[in-house]
Amino acid sequence: MQKTTDDILAERASFWTVSPVHWVRRFVSGPFAIVLVLGLSGMAAFGFVPGSAPEPHPTTTLERTLQLPSLLSQLDGLSDLPYWHEERVQRGDTIGNVLSRAGMRDPQAMAFLLSDAQARPLYKLRPGRALRIALNGEGQLQELRFLVSETELFTIVRGGETLRAETTVPEREVRREQRAGEIRSSLFGAADAAGIPDAVTVEMANVLGGDIDFYHDLRKGDRFAVLYERVYVDGELVNNGRILAVEFVNGGIEYSAYWWQSPDGTSGYYNAKGESSKKAFLRTPLEFSRVSSNFSPERLHPLLKTKRPHTGTDFAAPTGTPVRAAGDGTVDFVGAQGGYGNLVILRHTGKITTYYGHLSRFASGLKKGNRVAQGTVIAYVGKTGWATGPHLHYEFRVANVPRDPLKMVMPPAAPIAAKDKEAFKTNIASTQTLLQLAREMPMQKVASFN
Repeated sequence: MQKTTDDILAERASFWTVSPVHWVRRFVSGPFAIVLVLGLSGMAAFGFVPGSAPEPHPTTTLERTLQLPSLLSQLDGLSDLPYWHEERVQRGDTIGNVLSRAGMRDPQAMAFLLSDAQARPLYKLRPGRALRIALNGEGQLQELRFLVSETELFTIVRGGETLRAETTVPEREVRREQRAGEIRSSLFGAADAAGIPDAVTVEMANVLGGDIDFYHDLRKGDRFAVLYERVYVDGELVNNGRILAVEFVNGGIEYSAYWWQSPDGTSGYYNAKGESSKKAFLRTPLEFSRVSSNFSPERLHPLLKTKRPHTGTDFAAPTGTPVRAAGDGTVDFVGAQGGYGNLVILRHTGKITTYYGHLSRFASGLKKGNRVAQGTVIAYVGKTGWATGPHLHYEFRVANVPRDPLKMVMPPAAPIAAKDKEAFKTNIASTQTLLQLAREMPMQKVASFN
């Protein structure tokens, strides 16, 4: 049967006006034809002599019926299957707006959502949250899933003509990702380029903070690779887990830290030799601050205008920046004390004390005699006492003699027990392979499941 040009154009117009589901049914239902236009001439270059016109070539239209593959014939009922949409809540959205964008045309479901008390969780919509919506070919709601919290999944399911709402505990899974990067301008810039979340970047600096001063020591060309966890609930990313391993080349020297939990429950970060990455004291009690005044035997005091020893190190930071305990210890003093303003003093083993001055406020519940662990937030930066601006005055004293914490060699914590070293080496072997893969393919995200 010969077809005219008008017939073909009409078919093309109707082809694109039907829904995707109807298109699939139309494409696969019954035998279909492929029209082949065969040129009877050979190959020719695309060029003509000026002033001449190409000679017309005779063509023949052939129509051939092809046998429908058996697999495609099974897709005839595709329109009966639901198809899923994921919609993100935008500012000012109502549940009706979200479902309308997804293509839902179901007055019964809309009435259920607006009137049934079981649908109350959908009133907690916040911008950025996701709704997963399953609709059939007619736009009827088949299922709706909304993650209210990490422990609460709200679902609506259609059974025939009935809608049922329920709240269950969602499935939780931990995935591992590894990334690698190179320092061009800053740690955060390199981490962003590698697709590493900011929270992981901060934790990476914390893990290696005993070996590397991430404010002063970074150099262009420094490289790193990191393996970390990401937590998903019902398929949605909810937060980042811990770092499992990190390797950092700083100034040509490689530093590493691998998470390890021994059979007796002891856990922490250790380098490839089994030595603890944790030092007895943090080099700085603030994250990513800058030194505004160094430890010095003679310094011109900014307020008194006289030269006198500066027995600590000043770290400039905005008011309210968290101050961390430099090491495990006991609170020896909390309160106001002369030029220090609001002050916390911690007492540690080995006749060591640390001072934290000019604070704006103390951590809730902090009092003399409290035991605090290294890294615990004990107070917040301020400018109380003799201070010209917000900063932390930090002192490190041994037998009450001030020492410069930025120049001291900090002693490490205890290494892995000798009986556990072989198990540790076996455990980190596969991790080292993953980090090597990340370095060789630095821009590729590699994920695995626990």
